[in-house]
Amino acid sequence: MKNLWAPWRKEFILGPREEGCIFCKLAKKKDDRNNLILYRGRHNYIILNRYPYNNGHLMVIPYKHTKDLAKLKPAEQAEMLELAGLSIKALEKTMFPQGHNLGINLGAAGGAGIRDHLHLHVVPRWVGDTNWMPVLGETKTMIEYLWETYDRLAPAVAKLTKRRA
Repeated sequence: MKNLWAPWRKEFILGPREEGCIFCKLAKKKDDRNNLILYRGRHNYIILNRYPYNNGHLMVIPYKHTKDLAKLKPAEQAEMLELAGLSIKALEKTMFPQGHNLGINLGAAGGAGIRDHLHLHVVPRWVGDTNWMPVLGETKTMIEYLWETYDRLAPAVAKLTKRRA
């Protein structure tokens, strides 16, 4: 599939591969906006996917480095789902999707791009986002830069998490 505009893919494809786990490294960094981290929970954090399927594609990532969902404690699993719900609310308040896909890809056969650190995808969907462009034209359209999306979502996440406290 071709993209009309997706320069971040070039960085991913041609860029150097870092040693170690990118999700563990991102969790330790302090500059949340630059690293696209929208929220830090006790056991998980919410981040914009740097290589999104759709604008607003988020991930909920546990701090614990594991590829095995069963190795997360019940509190870690519960918070993962809670933050997925928070992500959906923030997307609905800012991007007005008409649906969502949630999923965890486990292992190579399951489609995991990063296999050693599980993560839950939250992908907003709109009627027509699988229109003729990707089907016939083999082209996916991305309408917004990642940091524009971040700047729309961050205030909504902050407001929603303030209510939780």
